[in-house]
Amino acid sequence: MTFGLGTFSAADGVPFPGLVVEGRVYDLRPEFSDTLSMLNDWDASLGRLRELAAAPSGEGVALDGLRPLPPVASGQVLCGGANYYTHLEQMHRSMLRNRGDERPDEELLAEGRKFARGRRDGGAFVFAGLPSALSGATDDVVLWGPGEQHDWELELAVVIGRAGHYIAQENALDHVAGYTISNDISTRDVMRRPALGPMTDFLTSKVRPAFFPTGPYFVPREFVDDYRQLRITLKVNGEVMQDESVDDIIFGVEELVAYASTIVELRPGDLLLTGSPAGNAGHHGNRWLVPGDVIEGEITGLGAQCNRCVKPA
Repeated sequence: MTFGLGTFSAADGVPFPGLVVEGRVYDLRPEFSDTLSMLNDWDASLGRLRELAAAPSGEGVALDGLRPLPPVASGQVLCGGANYYTHLEQMHRSMLRNRGDERPDEELLAEGRKFARGRRDGGAFVFAGLPSALSGATDDVVLWGPGEQHDWELELAVVIGRAGHYIAQENALDHVAGYTISNDISTRDVMRRPALGPMTDFLTSKVRPAFFPTGPYFVPREFVDDYRQLRITLKVNGEVMQDESVDDIIFGVEELVAYASTIVELRPGDLLLTGSPAGNAGHHGNRWLVPGDVIEGEITGLGAQCNRCVKPA
């Protein structure tokens, strides 16, 4: 029986770990206090969760009747960057256009394609996020200033279920408990500030409160036959902005997990975002997010998000 795992709250606002089976959520208390306790002994927990999913106790609650919180509320947040071929092609073309390059699109895309294909030579790129930026799959996204060019980046995210340092690539998936969805909201016009020279300011541009809507739950790895066959789709106000297969990824999950583990010790409950595919705001005529926009995100078999953009109070 396929199932998901997450953290939810009802009208009382008290978070609880939930087992998601066929659109209904079953409270896992008192057997599990939270999802992190499951992940800390993932092999044993998974066996028990299979049993509970095969014969859920009680009637459960409809998923849409609860508030989904970030599936795992603590741990490190790591983000793979510049990790989809078509995305890099589009970014390169947009950069050249913004610099006044008037060559035909075909020439700019060809140059972007060459740039993207050379990306593997530079190795994987991972930067740190902050748990305080995580929010739920239906929470509002507050468009904090400074900066006005707020962008979307829907991503496949990996939930770590086994600790490891210097993990071999061939063993990397053994450390993955499951997969979820995360949207890396990014404010482009503060990402590179003149006063910083060539440096990039990820703290200001990416990790403000609510800038990482994540969930609604994570799905154990055993139910995802091939993560490369998943499809990432994002809409803004009903208009499709991103629609790409994970197979366009440059460095796969195995490579990212192995690489990240050479920098930090990965621990159960850590999140590793794997990068965003094509279709960001720059590709859509710099159509930045504004208050009132509704972002809908979905990845095959991992549920869906729906977040409204609001201005700061």
